[in-house]
Amino acid sequence: MATVTERTHAALLARHRAVLPDWLATYYERPIELTHGEGRHVWDAEGRRYLDFFGGILTTMTAHALPEVTAAVAEQAGKILHTSTLYLSHQAVELAERIARLSGIPDARVFFTTSGTEANDTALLLATSYRRSNQVLALRNSYHGRSFTQIGITGNSAWSPTSLSPLQTLYVHGGIRTRGPYAHLSDAEFTAACVADLEDVLGQVGGTVAALIAEPIQGVGGFTSGPDGLLAAFKRVLDRHGILWITDEVQTGWGRTGEHFWGWQAHAEAGPPDILTFAKGIGNGLSMGGVVARAEVMNCLSANSISTFGGSPVTTAGALANLTYLIDNDLPGNARRVGGLLKSRLEAIGAGLDIVREVRGRGLMLGVELVDPGTDAPSAAAASLVLEAAREHGVLIGKGGRDGNTLRIAPPLSLTVAEAEEGADALEAALEQAQSALTEKPAGERPTGPAAGKTAPAGGNAL
Repeated sequence: MATVTERTHAALLARHRAVLPDWLATYYERPIELTHGEGRHVWDAEGRRYLDFFGGILTTMTAHALPEVTAAVAEQAGKILHTSTLYLSHQAVELAERIARLSGIPDARVFFTTSGTEANDTALLLATSYRRSNQVLALRNSYHGRSFTQIGITGNSAWSPTSLSPLQTLYVHGGIRTRGPYAHLSDAEFTAACVADLEDVLGQVGGTVAALIAEPIQGVGGFTSGPDGLLAAFKRVLDRHGILWITDEVQTGWGRTGEHFWGWQAHAEAGPPDILTFAKGIGNGLSMGGVVARAEVMNCLSANSISTFGGSPVTTAGALANLTYLIDNDLPGNARRVGGLLKSRLEAIGAGLDIVREVRGRGLMLGVELVDPGTDAPSAAAASLVLEAAREHGVLIGKGGRDGNTLRIAPPLSLTVAEAEEGADALEAALEQAQSALTEKPAGERPTGPAAGKTAPAGGNAL
């Protein structure tokens, strides 16, 4: 006989499926409801505690229920919740000043949005208006959001439900280092080949190209990236043509990679980007995004424009408190140190398992690519099994990749060494469990699991 908790869960799931879109997928064969969190942990509706290694798709940047953020939000909510950009806001101005200084972009202006999708929409609006062109370069395997415009520049078929677009998108190599036609090359040769590909694409284009938009580390794509310096090499080509560089920092920003505050700084030899987009971590769960661009580009719009909800008093107050905590406590440095330890553990675990093809990423943005044991074939089934098993062992992770076969590990940047070790132990058990399940059955009988289909998405970058 079902318990009261089980009946309540079943009823909520039935209501979810009855009223929300079929394509709005959830993780796990038995989806869970998260009710509260603290630090690096969350609890579900049944009272079970989990170590959060995904942070609401890389959004909980500092910690769950961070007192400094909750206090700032509560104080502001007690004053006024909303005003819009039609009125001055000292919180929005102060936050914009800090982000402009941190961005590395000279003479920077900042526009706040409510999400990373909207931020990337705005960046493309600026670039196409400034350059008077709807032609855009993007990396293969890319993802920049779920709006109609962003789907039009998505280089990942799993997240592109339509080919219709107001933009003409040209895809270039460079997003995936260890698969594809250039995988066998050295880093220098890989970069040279990608630059040659870019030059070749530009040589076939009629008219002006507006911009190249690129994630320094591809998020939904499975935490893949080209070698350091690749985007700088691209920028030298772009500069010759007057093409703008948009860096999508929705997932790589705010020090998550540990080594740099922004992902573009691993490609800084040719100078800063023209436009930078951000979201997710700055709000620590609040709906916050934005665009930074040099004034000449930001001010190119000739029509009126406002934002009803971008830079609201509550979100900017929370974001200011969150950013202050991040910097004062050197969480990027913690991401570098603890992320390095976690990556070393995962590499050691992977070395002993046929299911693990590669451990990649930097800081607390780590990916584990999975394959069918004994082959190099991507295995979405393996990722599905590990996702479920990790939850059973008390750890929540994400997944992504072009083939849905990469585990995405991105805890809050305040993760402790003890928590990293705890999470690594749980992931080791989950990986071993998945490998055993896959090797016990012939290939044709291996479980596919929900993660191989729409019931377990890779996770959007700007939802």
